[in-house]
Amino acid sequence: MNTGDIAAHSSFTVLNPGGGRPVTSVYCCDLLSLVMGRAPAGSAWVTVMGNQNAVAVASLADTACIVLAEGITMDETGLQKAREHNVAVFATRLPVYEAAALGQLLAEGLNHGAG
Repeated sequence: MNTGDIAAHSSFTVLNPGGGRPVTSVYCCDLLSLVMGRAPAGSAWVTVMGNQNAVAVASLADTACIVLAEGITMDETGLQKAREHNVAVFATRLPVYEAAALGQLLAEGLNHGAG
């Protein structure tokens, strides 16, 4: 799966398309220091942190994208930083757990279909 597959799903809205990176896993957390140290590179990071700090952490942790759950949107400063750093950002009205579960199902379905 890549970030384009997330963008194509009706449950997700593209706030910034980013660069079409591969997504290898899903990671959920709102504590930025944990994300920096524990988010796997290439993961879809599901959070409710919609600001420029989230973009900085996504860049440092090398996540494939940020998925804002619970109907949260990113502020304009955050979106500007996402564009500058080519960080894909998506939004969904789904709760965090459901957004992560859907992301995992998409990854598993696409990976099985590719085999």
